[in-house]
Amino acid sequence: MTDNELDYTPDLYTLVDDEGNEQTFEMLDCMECEGETYYALTPYPENLDTDGEVVILKKIIEGDEEIMASIEDDEEYERIGNKFMERIAEMFEFDEEEATEE
Repeated sequence: MTDNELDYTPDLYTLVDDEGNEQTFEMLDCMECEGETYYALTPYPENLDTDGEVVILKKIIEGDEEIMASIEDDEEYERIGNKFMERIAEMFEFDEEEATEE
């Protein structure tokens, strides 16, 4: 591998919904906000037709387990979702600028 090549291995998580259905997601970003941890994920594999779907989850601790759970509060979901979308847009904008410079 050359210095310009990156070894990209996605962070994958298999989550189980309330009905017991499993789906694999790729972690796009993780952030701390107001003392809580939030995750932005997208369905995986890449060839799955998701139209850029992003799922926002919150870390919840149940007993000794850390789980990723849906955000029940609409205002919280909207606020955190907007922060993630800004962060993700900045990441991809930076990548596009690097690609055009080469």
